[in-house]
Amino acid sequence: MKLSDFDDIRPFAQGEMKEAFESMLSDRQFDKILQGMIPLPKALRNGLLRCLFFGIKTPLDFQKRYMRHLVYYVLRKTTTGWSYSFPAALDRKSNYTFMSNHRDIVLDSAFLCVFLLKAGFSTTVEIAIGDNLLIYPWIKTLVRMNKAFTVNRGLTPKEMLKSSIHMSQYMHYVINDKHDNIWIAQREGRAKDSDDRTQESVLKMLNMGGPTPGKTTAEIIENLRNMNIVPLAISYEYDPCDYLKAKEFQCKRDIPGWKKAKQDDLDNMKTGIWGKKGHVHYQASACINDWLDTLDPTAIDKADIYRLVAEHIDHEIHANYKIYDVNRDALAGKENEYVESRVRMVDVEQPDVPFLREKIMTMYANPLRNHEKAVQ
Repeated sequence: MKLSDFDDIRPFAQGEMKEAFESMLSDRQFDKILQGMIPLPKALRNGLLRCLFFGIKTPLDFQKRYMRHLVYYVLRKTTTGWSYSFPAALDRKSNYTFMSNHRDIVLDSAFLCVFLLKAGFSTTVEIAIGDNLLIYPWIKTLVRMNKAFTVNRGLTPKEMLKSSIHMSQYMHYVINDKHDNIWIAQREGRAKDSDDRTQESVLKMLNMGGPTPGKTTAEIIENLRNMNIVPLAISYEYDPCDYLKAKEFQCKRDIPGWKKAKQDDLDNMKTGIWGKKGHVHYQASACINDWLDTLDPTAIDKADIYRLVAEHIDHEIHANYKIYDVNRDALAGKENEYVESRVRMVDVEQPDVPFLREKIMTMYANPLRNHEKAVQ
C-alpha cells in the first residue's frame, strides 16, 4: 500500500504543511483565537506567523518548533513536576505502538511526544484521534499538522467494519513503511471511573490490517506482533476533569437519554489542558513481542487470544501506575478537602453530594486498587 491510499485519515505529509497553515490563517474562528493570543493587526500578525513558519516541512518539524514549547509551557503552568521512564530495551531508533490508559483528550499524546524526544527517541508519535472532537475545520487542520490521524466515530456496523480495516492497514503502514511511532488509547473514550481496561475491540482492529489474514490464533499473534505494542501507564496526581466526570455520572443517572454536547467536549479539553494536575508520570513497559513469543498458538483458542493480550497489557499498565497520597486516601475511604472542593465544583441543578463524592473517591481509588492486584 502507499501513502495516498490513506489520504482520508492520515496526517499531512511533507509538502502539504504550508497550504494547511495558510488554510488555518484564513479561517475566521481561528483568526478570533489569534486575536486574543496575539493582539496585533491581522496583516502584521499573519506576516509574523508566516515568518516563524518558514522552514517547516513536516509535522515533526511543526512539533519540534511549536508544539514542544507549548507542551512544556503547559507542564510548567499546570503541574508540580513530571517524570517519565522508558526501558533501555526499547530501541530509540525502532518504532512502536504506545498503547496507554486514557487520562486526557489532548495531553496524553502531547506529553508523550515531548518525553520521547527528551528520552532520545528519533521521532514522536502519530496520534489516533476521534473525529467527534474535530468539531471545527481549523481543529482538524491543526491536529493533522500535529501528526494526528482520524478515527471515525458514529458509523453503522457495516461502515465501522470497513473503517476499522482501513485504519488498521494505515497503522501497520505507519510502523512498517513510514517507520514512525503511534499512540493509541487502550479503549474508546476515557474510563470515567479510572478503572482502566483494554478493550478487546481495539486489539481486533489492530489485527484487521496486518500482514496475515488474521483468521487463526497464530495469525492474530503475528499481526499484533507486527505492531510492536508497548503498554504505557499514565499517572496524574490530580485529574483536572474529575468533577466534570462526576457531573456526567449524575446527568446520565438522572436524565433519560442524556448525552454530552459539543460544548461539553470543548469544556473537557480546555479543563484538561489548563487544570491543575499535581505530579504527572509516564511509565512505559517492555514491548509485548517477547511475551507474545512465549504463547503457544496451538494451545490457545482463537476466542481467547484477545482476552489474554488485553489482560497482559492491563497488568503492565496497572503495575506501572505511580501512586499518590490522594489514591491511598481514596481507597482507605478517607475523605479530604480536595475531594470536597471538587464536589462543590459540580454544576448541576440538584447535586447529589454523597453520590458525587463517592464517584470522585472511586476515580482515585481504582488506580491503587488495580495496582495492588497487579503487583501482589
